[in-house]
Amino acid sequence: MHVKSYELCWFFLLGCFVYSMLEILFRGFTHWTMALTGGIAAVALYLLHAAAPPRTLLLQCLCGALLITAIEFTVGVFDNMVMGWNVWDYSNMPLNLYGQICLPFTGLWFFLCIPAFGICHIVSKRFQRQRE
Repeated sequence: MHVKSYELCWFFLLGCFVYSMLEILFRGFTHWTMALTGGIAAVALYLLHAAAPPRTLLLQCLCGALLITAIEFTVGVFDNMVMGWNVWDYSNMPLNLYGQICLPFTGLWFFLCIPAFGICHIVSKRFQRQRE
């Protein structure tokens, strides 16, 4: 796995932007910590994709969904429970954990990982050509 720091920076910025835009599109607003969460999640997905064996898209999506859910839980506990910022509350969603994460959103992350890993694949090939 030969990942350069500029690749991680590129994915961090992409994740900041995309995650924030998804929040604005579906909720009408976002919070600055969601941009950071998106950046961290994008870097984690890129590293997961780089380390994964070929032809394991479904397994990558499962791992990616669980990874994003874990990141969201960590950020949610800090933002909502420790800091009291009330950035989100999934208490009314089924199968939620302390109102910070819920199974329906983990399923959504699974399906959103499909295009995310497609982007990871395309971009990693371009970065690889630049290194050669």
